[in-house]
Amino acid sequence: MGLTRSQFKHILNIIDQRRLKNQQIHYARKDKVYKAYPILQSIDEQISSQSASFTRQIVENPKQRQALLTDLQEKISHLSLQKKETLLDAGYPSDYLAPIYDCEDCKDTGYIDHAKCHCLNQEIINFSYEQSHLNAILQKENFDNFSLDHYSSEVDKNIGKSPREIAAFNYKICYSFAEHFDTKYNNLILYGQAGLGKTYLCNCIAKALLDTGHTVIYLTAFGLFKLLETYRFHNEEGHVTLDEIQNLYQCDLLIIDDLGTEINNAFTTSELFNIINTRMLDKKPVVISTNLPPSAWSNQYTDRIVSRIYGNYLSVGFIGSDIRLQKFL
Repeated sequence: MGLTRSQFKHILNIIDQRRLKNQQIHYARKDKVYKAYPILQSIDEQISSQSASFTRQIVENPKQRQALLTDLQEKISHLSLQKKETLLDAGYPSDYLAPIYDCEDCKDTGYIDHAKCHCLNQEIINFSYEQSHLNAILQKENFDNFSLDHYSSEVDKNIGKSPREIAAFNYKICYSFAEHFDTKYNNLILYGQAGLGKTYLCNCIAKALLDTGHTVIYLTAFGLFKLLETYRFHNEEGHVTLDEIQNLYQCDLLIIDDLGTEINNAFTTSELFNIINTRMLDKKPVVISTNLPPSAWSNQYTDRIVSRIYGNYLSVGFIGSDIRLQKFL
């Protein structure tokens, strides 16, 4: 997630190029329409003239501000209606000459009131994915490519279902989680032995949400605590920024892969609780994968952490043999 100045400048340049592209399209539309329908240029010039006249009159007669504003609004409303009707009569959409933006919220500037817009945050996350080569992984590991072929269809006598049936059910849970992400708050913890598809389904969720414009941060447990440790204890040169830490709490979805493989100590336990608890209070979903069975959670983590997981996470268990080995048999 760490960005150098040149990398951040590169991302801002992407935003700038997007804005420039839309401006060029807008200018080309105006040029084309003005030549074919001069009345539209005249209307736009009148709107600009009325706005400039209002500014001058306010300076000269500040006490008349409200009356002048009402008069301006009526005139612009009339001119805007005339403009829309002319465009429609000419076969264009009524908003054909309106400014064009990829992001209406920040008007393609990347900022809203000096704070980063979600579109800029998304570009930062996307850049981080590209730098970590996770984009290539997500092209392979996604819901469309998920296969049950390597899961055994032999029924497990202890639970009365086969690994394939369990995997199919888990797929539906993860797919539903992504599909209803904006309307239904939930958290997932995927558990089971290594090689059963937990990380694969985490990648599926990440891909689905990234494709719909959500901010997703995907970190292994080791990577997560290494980032936090560096920021807290070894950050003299500023390799980890405050934004990176805040993004752990503020991104739409945080995925923590391989929880339980980290070195467990007071620092990691405290930081894990802070992340889980804060995101829970803010209704920010978390997806966790772990090789630890539920019976071992209490041995690895504090009661506070375990109680948050049991009370606020949907447990998604996997059974069977390592499917990665099955693919090579």
